[in-house]
Amino acid sequence: MLFVTIAFNSQKIAAQGCVAIKGNATSCMSIHADSTNVSGWQFASSGRYFRSFRHFSGTEENKDRLVQKTEVINYTSVFNLSLTRILNNRWSVMVDLPISNNVRSSLYEHGLVNGTYVKRERNSTSSFGIGDIRFAAYRWMLDPAKSTNGNIQLGLGIKLPTGDYNYKDYFYNVGPNGTKELRPVDQSIQLGDGGTGFTFEVNTFYNFIENFGVYGNFYYLINPREQNGTRTYRETLASRLANEAIMSVPDQYMFRAGFNYSVNQIKGLSLAAGARLEGIPVNDLVGGSGDFRRPGYIWSVEPSINYEYKKVVLFASVPFAVVRNRTQSVTDKENSVTTGTHVQGDAAFADYTINIGISTRF
Repeated sequence: MLFVTIAFNSQKIAAQGCVAIKGNATSCMSIHADSTNVSGWQFASSGRYFRSFRHFSGTEENKDRLVQKTEVINYTSVFNLSLTRILNNRWSVMVDLPISNNVRSSLYEHGLVNGTYVKRERNSTSSFGIGDIRFAAYRWMLDPAKSTNGNIQLGLGIKLPTGDYNYKDYFYNVGPNGTKELRPVDQSIQLGDGGTGFTFEVNTFYNFIENFGVYGNFYYLINPREQNGTRTYRETLASRLANEAIMSVPDQYMFRAGFNYSVNQIKGLSLAAGARLEGIPVNDLVGGSGDFRRPGYIWSVEPSINYEYKKVVLFASVPFAVVRNRTQSVTDKENSVTTGTHVQGDAAFADYTINIGISTRF
């Protein structure tokens, strides 16, 4: 039997740079619920790391930023702990806790006083702590005991604003006489978004033969709150950025699909490869979409490897970005109308991410 369910314990999708997608998007290939997996517990821990530094406006890379050494560099590490209670062969409930450590190296954020650079130099800000906790419930729509070749799982959840969305660190040469000031860090490294959100998930698989099949995952976070009150200080950069003075609370999404193959020669070893899309929309499904956000998306090619031994599953994946797009935000569009010229901000993206983890049933 091919174990092909992609079970992802993400509370939100992990940031791919300045496009502030919080939380975690690591995944593991685990046994799907069947007649032998009636009830019990599953614990998973996973980590994700990336370094974002390539700036894009739309799909065009601003390569001059690297040449001039003005790029923003984000180093992000996210560690997730999730506990799942399998109630029976159809129903399960889950709680997920993310812990993140972020460092942001920037030139333009330090040294600006009243719109004028007094001492422009590269410095770093950082954040560390728990993120937004998520609770979710899942149900297999087909009887797992009968539908062994394929199934669909639906999930509904709630995300609580437990992560600090006004995390502060020192910015240098920004105060009177070039002093440092304690200010909120950039949206991309805030620990939470400040909103109570609702998540919808679809996980599915189908086995063509015993050791070869396909998988698919879809995740969407609805954040009804429009803004969280955290100041960005972007209005100090230029007058046209006055409508970006407060941080938005955006929706988030992720989609994955691909093929997986169980290696007959090595019991418990599975390989997978597919496409991955993750991003922040320009407009939310519910509530307003104004204030400051960096909308955009990343298409990646995602190879992964999974090894199962008894009740333990080890997993790893490395999505490689193939398309990066920093789309026009609502405020970009407003500024385009006001100025009569096309306005579109940029964002830094990573070349790849590293996801690793372990899960165990008990």
